[in-house]
Amino acid sequence: MELIVDQDLCISCGLCVDTCPDIFDWNEEGRADVMAEEIPGEQQDCSLEALEDCPVDAIQKK
Repeated sequence: MELIVDQDLCISCGLCVDTCPDIFDWNEEGRADVMAEEIPGEQQDCSLEALEDCPVDAIQKK
C-alpha cells in the first residue's frame, strides 16, 4: 500500500503523526508527509486510521 499527503490540503494538525509516527512525520515546510514509499504490513492499520481520521482528507491512497 502506498499513501500520499496532499500538501495543499494539509493543515498541519498533527493527527496522522500522532496516530502513526513510524509512517508520518513533518517535512521541511512544517506539513505532514509520508516517510515510507511502501507502507509495511504491520503499519497498515495505523496508516489507514490516519487516512480516515484526517479532518481535511489530505491523506490519499496512491
